[in-house]
Amino acid sequence: MDPITLEVLRNALEAVAQEMGAVLKLTAFSPNIKERMDASCALFDCHAQLIAQAEHVPVHLGSMMRAVAPILARSGPLDHGDIVMVNDPFVAGAHLPDVTLLAPVFIDGACVAYVATRAHHSDVGGMEPGSMPGASRSIYQEGIILPPVKLYRAGVLQEDIQAIFLRNVRTPEERRGDLNAQLAALRVGIARLEEVAERFGHATLASGFAAILDYSERRMLRRLAEMTPGVYEAEDFLDNDGSNTDPVRICVRATVAPDRLVIDFEGSSPQCAGNVNAVAPMTQSATFFAVKLLVDATLPANAGVLRLLDIRIPKGSFLDAQAPAAVCAGNTETTQRVTDAVLRAFAQIAPDRIPAASQGTMNLVSIGGVDPRTGQSYTYIETICGGQGGRPHGAGMDGVQVNMTNTMNTPIEALEISYPLRVECYELREGSGGEGQHRGGAGVTRSLRVIGHEARVSFQSDRRTFSPYGLHGGKDGAVGRNIMTDRQGTEHIVGGKGSVTLEADELIAIETPGGGGWGTP
Repeated sequence: MDPITLEVLRNALEAVAQEMGAVLKLTAFSPNIKERMDASCALFDCHAQLIAQAEHVPVHLGSMMRAVAPILARSGPLDHGDIVMVNDPFVAGAHLPDVTLLAPVFIDGACVAYVATRAHHSDVGGMEPGSMPGASRSIYQEGIILPPVKLYRAGVLQEDIQAIFLRNVRTPEERRGDLNAQLAALRVGIARLEEVAERFGHATLASGFAAILDYSERRMLRRLAEMTPGVYEAEDFLDNDGSNTDPVRICVRATVAPDRLVIDFEGSSPQCAGNVNAVAPMTQSATFFAVKLLVDATLPANAGVLRLLDIRIPKGSFLDAQAPAAVCAGNTETTQRVTDAVLRAFAQIAPDRIPAASQGTMNLVSIGGVDPRTGQSYTYIETICGGQGGRPHGAGMDGVQVNMTNTMNTPIEALEISYPLRVECYELREGSGGEGQHRGGAGVTRSLRVIGHEARVSFQSDRRTFSPYGLHGGKDGAVGRNIMTDRQGTEHIVGGKGSVTLEADELIAIETPGGGGWGTP
């Protein structure tokens, strides 16, 4: 395929994914999607290979790259009008709140592609509101588990499947609205792919898929050839797994060759009792993100890159969790630490391109109860920004989402309209970034008060013990803290992973970590 046609087609396909995301955001019900865009959209060829994606949430997109083939293997052949729904982590490669919808695209009677959306639903049942418990020890405590099932058959909604899902969540109407938004995004994706096929022709579209993957592979190969061959090692730690205070170790060994990049996690901690376990696609997703940063940030993110990437995860480790392990924090916390560990190894390969450690946590907080204004259950969930690591060319940014999450914050106005909560503080933590030639970015403090009711609060956060590391003489960033203030005004430090009950008008505050500094101050 000539280069101009290839580039036009590649950008057309990425535009399809971007439009799907816009439709999903604009039609969703929950603030978690319509305000924060905690969702992602992507296109796959008929062989389940990722072809194009929008710049949405890296942890979603990287894991979907490995998950579509297993989903199709479980669901069986799909016909025109079929839509598969799944959230089983041991098939779909995410945690239970990430519900994936997948639909085939038929052109001239043949399946040529698949469109997919993955959205984080604010509740899918389980032991705690928000379905992100701090103390889960089994997948069964984290929510309803959906294997790949057909939500639609030949264009007809399977109402019994939808009813089972909605009956097991705390906020069924909001869930129905978010599912419908995902369906709208799929329909737009199918329509736009049909238009692309009509414009370029069926044969050109099929050959274009292969050409796009080959293009990414060639660019990856060129960059590998420029690197110094060798073996580069690093390690990092999660504070704990939520069940005890022992740190959880991640070991990385990166082997660079002119035609292959091997990332080996041998030596990492075994599967844990707590919920920081990650299924293999989570680990692969974080590794893919770090590789893209090392090789070329403009490299098209698709399955072509995987041809030269060998990710080795030891069986029995917490980075390749097996059922019925608890895994909800593997998606939010472990992927962040995997990224940190892999980038620390890569900093030895390309010191002029790799930043110091960013905050290294998603600081997830979920709050749920009965809204005294309506008498209905509600669930609020959010990941909170922090400091970016200092970079080779400048300071880290203050108060941003980093690495495996690319979501926005919930605006205070939208939060206070939607929930019986009040934001009493939202500010930068001055001085929390590590000093350096290029300082680390500052974390933030976000405080919320529950108004007129009792609520359950769950935390999934890290970097409360181990600081975000500096590089090349830069200082570490400050660790974070979770603080509960009771009605008497007494402050209580809450662990990074756990659940607590707040009485009416009590306050929680999340202080997020700063980024590490880069270079000698």
